[in-house]
Parts: sequence; structure tokens; C-alpha cells
Amino acid sequence: MDLSVSAVLFLILSFGLWDSDARKHHTVLTVPNGGKWGTWGGIALCPKGFANGFSLKVQPYVNKLLANDDTFLNSIRLLCSNGDMIESKAGMSGTWTKPVKCRKGHLVSFSMQVKKSEGLGDDTSATNIKFRCEDGTEVSGESSSWRHPFGPWSKRCPSGSICGMQTKVESKLVGVEETSLNDVKFFCCD
Repeated sequence: MDLSVSAVLFLILSFGLWDSDARKHHTVLTVPNGGKWGTWGGIALCPKGFANGFSLKVQPYVNKLLANDDTFLNSIRLLCSNGDMIESKAGMSGTWTKPVKCRKGHLVSFSMQVKKSEGLGDDTSATNIKFRCEDGTEVSGESSSWRHPFGPWSKRCPSGSICGMQTKVESKLVGVEETSLNDVKFFCCD
């Protein structure tokens, strides 16, 4: 069966295969201490509302020897105020932590804890994240017992709140060390 271009466009628009009403973000929040490895996943946006909490996929510390490859932070899920959970690219290891939420309001800025490169040692890259809520309170993930400091805070959403994310992850390669989550961008919507 041959479909004309206009018939294909009609199907796309009618059945939502092309989302012309997709949510738009106005600001991208970043921090300068993200890791250098991996590739960016797709952008994930809350369909409605804003992010008011998060959960982390964490692999706990395994071994100081190179016999095991530590990755720590493997993924982040944002909890949207409408009840949805969104996630971008994720590493394979770890389990999800209990969700952490703002007591009041939504997420508006973030800071990441990133372990510097070990050179020939076991690199892990991102190990934890924390956010500021609209009321100024901080909520932190339960990821790492590393004693290295968090990096600088991102800018605050100039209006609205965080509504989406995009993660940079180094995927598992057989016989090669993996760092998993290296960097993240958060998006602000009104």
C-alpha cells in the first residue's frame, strides 16, 4: 500500500507520532565539574508540572582493587509534581534509593559531587547530587560516603522550576573500566 506524503502527515498529527505540543524549556542549568566520559542521552521533560524530588540509581562501593569496577552514581530520576517519574540515559549497575522531595515547592538549582580522574586507578566520576528547593532548603541524595566536596551550584531557574533533564553516561564496555554517570543538565520551564 502506497501512502502519499499528506496521508503520512495526517497519520502523524492524528495519532500523536509527532508531538507538536511538546513542552518547551527556557533555560539549561549546568555545573563546571561534570566528568569527561560518556555520551549524552535524550532530553526527558515532565509532561506537566515541575520536579519536586528525585531518586538515584547507586552502585555501592565494591572493592579498592581493580578486580571490581566501581561506578557509584548510575542514573537520576526526577519526580514530577503530577506523579510522573522521568529519566534520561542510565548506567546498568545499582539500585534505586528512596525518593527525596522538597518539603515545599520545586527544584530550582543543583550541585554535583564528582570524583576526579584516578589516571590508571578506578574512576567513578559523579558520586552524588543535591538540589535547592524554591524555599532555599537543600535536599541531598543518598549515594556516596566519599569525603570530596560538592562542586559549585548551578544558576537558579530565572523563572519557573526544573522540569526536565539530560544525562551523560559512559556505558559498560566488556573488559574496560566504566564510570557510568558523568554529567547532567537540568531544564527550567514556566
